[in-house]
Amino acid sequence: MARRERARVTAVVLAGGPPDEVSALQPGAPNKAFVRVGGQALVERVLRALRAARDVSHIVVVAPLAMHADDALALADDRRPDGRRIGESLRSGLARIPPDELVLVAASDLPVLTAAAIDDFVGRALRLGGEIGYGCVERTVHVAAYPEVPHTWAHLRDGTYCGGGLFTLRPRILPALERFIEQLGAARKKPWRLASIFGLGVLAKYGIGRLSIADAEARARTILGAPVHAVVSPYAQTAVNVDRASDVALAERIIASA
Repeated sequence: MARRERARVTAVVLAGGPPDEVSALQPGAPNKAFVRVGGQALVERVLRALRAARDVSHIVVVAPLAMHADDALALADDRRPDGRRIGESLRSGLARIPPDELVLVAASDLPVLTAAAIDDFVGRALRLGGEIGYGCVERTVHVAAYPEVPHTWAHLRDGTYCGGGLFTLRPRILPALERFIEQLGAARKKPWRLASIFGLGVLAKYGIGRLSIADAEARARTILGAPVHAVVSPYAQTAVNVDRASDVALAERIIASA
C-alpha cells in the first residue's frame, strides 16, 4: 500500500507596515521586517525557515512595492504589495488562493523561527481543522527555552499562554475576520464595547482565571460564525519576535548563543 503524502500549504509572510522604533535603527529600512539581525533581515530569516519546511509548498510575501527587488525577499515565490492596514495586506497575500485552502500566515519578525517549528505547527493546524488556527505557546515551555524574552501572558484555566507569530486561516473567512478586527479597533479603550463583543460571561471568567481554551474557542466561533482553534506549539521559537528596539539586541544575543 502506497504511503499517503503529507499535505502541504501556501505560506503568506506579512512584511508590510509603517516605520517604527525598530526600523529607525537601520537607515533605509521601510519597516522592521527589513532590519538586519545577526547579519540577515528579519524577513529573510523567516523566509529561510519556510523554504526549509517540508510542509510549505509556496511562499507569498507581502511587502512595500519599493522593496520587491530587495535581496531579502529572494526566497519568496511571489511578492504582493502591502496595504495601510493588516486586513488589506492579508487580502493582498491571499489573492488567488482557493477559498477553502488552509494557508499558513507568518509574521516577518521571528528571528529564530525554524523549519521544524513550522512543520509541527502546520501538522497540528491540519489535524485540528477549522477556519482559523491561532498560534500560542505555554509559559513553562517558553521560559524553559527563552527566559529572557518578555511577553504579555494570558492566564487561562488550562495554563498561561502568549500569542505566537504563526496562524492559519482559510481565505473564505477573511471578510468575517476583517469585520472582527474593525470591531476591536473601534472598541479600543472602551470596556463596554469590548464586553459587547466578547460577552460579560467570558470576561468575568477570564478575570477570575476560570476561562478555558475551549471557552475562548467557543466564543470565537460565535463571533466569526466558523470554527476557531488554538494551536498550542511546543516550539518557543514561534513566539520570539521583535516588537521594540531593545528586542533587536536581545535577538542578536540569542542568535549568537545558538
